Amino acid sequence: MSIDLLLAIAAYAFVTTITPGPNNAMLLASGLTFGFWRTGPHILGIAIGFALMVAAVGLGAGELFKVIPHLHEILRVVATVYLLYLAWKIATAAPAGLSDTATDRKPFSFLQAAAFQWVNPKAWIMSIGAVSTYTVPGAFTLSVLVIALAFLCVGSPCIALWAGFGSAMRRLMKNPRRVRQINWAMAALLAASALYPLLQTAA
Repeated sequence: MSIDLLLAIAAYAFVTTITPGPNNAMLLASGLTFGFWRTGPHILGIAIGFALMVAAVGLGAGELFKVIPHLHEILRVVATVYLLYLAWKIATAAPAGLSDTATDRKPFSFLQAAAFQWVNPKAWIMSIGAVSTYTVPGAFTLSVLVIALAFLCVGSPCIALWAGFGSAMRRLMKNPRRVRQINWAMAALLAASALYPLLQTAA
């Protein structure tokens, strides 16, 4: 693989992971609610889980869409319902350390965050787009692994920034009401990202 291709893959990984999406909205809300360090397993789950997803898609999982024609629609419905559920959880989460009602709240675990990638519409678009655009026919398996590694190395600090930003906001905001308002805003963005593909289809 040429240096130019590696730089293109790194740029694609950077742009797609730094921009808003379900993962980043959830990390921002988690950093705000629980702080950066408690959000650590969530960050690692996304980073490693998505890299494994890219590898799986490149090595054959993407072929399921050809074998099962309605799988895309099924996945879309499941993803929408789950994202709306997560939006509600974010909206109703009390900020840890600012309210006694937060003691029964827990941030996403590593496994939950990794598993979430498989119902994340943006993750599917990113992984399929990367594999279809940047793989080299003569070294297909190697290029898939390079793409997955690029997302792991480039994407990890990008998504961590969102959790860090949420944590910084949390330190500045001691008013639980304002934290809840931001959680509601993040929940609205997550719900919008879930409903947008359905609205586009209907149109």
